[in-house]
Amino acid sequence: MRRKDEEKQERIKQAVMRLSLREGFAGTSVSKIAREAGVSPATVYIYYENKEEMLKDIYLEYSQSAYQFLSDALEPEMSARRLIETTMEMYYQFIEENEEIFSFVEQFSRCPVLSCQCGRQAGSGVHSCGLFGEIDRRKAAGEIRGCDDRSIAAFLFAPVREIAGKTYVTEEERDELLQEIIQLAVQALLV
Repeated sequence: MRRKDEEKQERIKQAVMRLSLREGFAGTSVSKIAREAGVSPATVYIYYENKEEMLKDIYLEYSQSAYQFLSDALEPEMSARRLIETTMEMYYQFIEENEEIFSFVEQFSRCPVLSCQCGRQAGSGVHSCGLFGEIDRRKAAGEIRGCDDRSIAAFLFAPVREIAGKTYVTEEERDELLQEIIQLAVQALLV
């Protein structure tokens, strides 16, 4: 039995991400992935059972890296205001520092056939990162409105996605927009 090599697996993941962004999921075949990664198609199957499982595994790993990035910035003693500000600032930072990963995760999450399968897996999603545990604590304390978590997620993440990485504005303008949307979210979510 052939042994797994972390460096080869990382090249495969990078190839999947690049090809998916360039050619879409349908245009990303195992043979193209292998060629892009500099390995044989048989090597790809050492790491992944099939293309669908490969896409899901890579999506889950990359989305978890974003959630972990957010979790690492959270502190239990943060005020509700600071929790909202930090979440949005760190999400923006993650997007800026990990454009390809972010784009791959976004593309995957917008593909209903694939994302529905991942959404049912235990421990997947933003709720696994601890953020919503902290938000729930603030809701119970009467600091954050008792809105549905999906509404809160929309206030925290969608506006940040909208401005991050946009090339039509300067970095200074994006920073100003970020601060503006953070203040709007604070006003909307705090009691």
